[in-house]
Amino acid sequence: MSNFVYDSAVLVAADRNERRTWAEHKARLEFGAVPWVPALVVAQVSRSPPQAHLRRFLAGCRIVPLGESDAHAAGRLLAKSRTADVVDAVVVVVAQRGKGVILTGDPEDLERLVRASGQEAVVVRV
Repeated sequence: MSNFVYDSAVLVAADRNERRTWAEHKARLEFGAVPWVPALVVAQVSRSPPQAHLRRFLAGCRIVPLGESDAHAAGRLLAKSRTADVVDAVVVVVAQRGKGVILTGDPEDLERLVRASGQEAVVVRV
């Protein structure tokens, strides 16, 4: 079974209560997968205390903290890729560490980071 790593597009869709996002999330949970969400992704989409849909969605996820080694890996990845989006770099680092599939609304930027890393990761548009 693959790990799934959600980027901000997935959380924004969940917060908007988009049916497809919720249905796919529910299917993953029923299959026994616990999606990973880097803590920086949560910070990127958290805008107000109520966000009830977002909070309910995250209850089924594993929030992955940013440790020092992942922070350094993300920084190195930004340098290699000549990009600047720290959150995207962290998503790639977390996915590669957990051999996960990245679910994103922005596959081009994440694929660029994956290529620059020299490691494999599957990136899927949602």
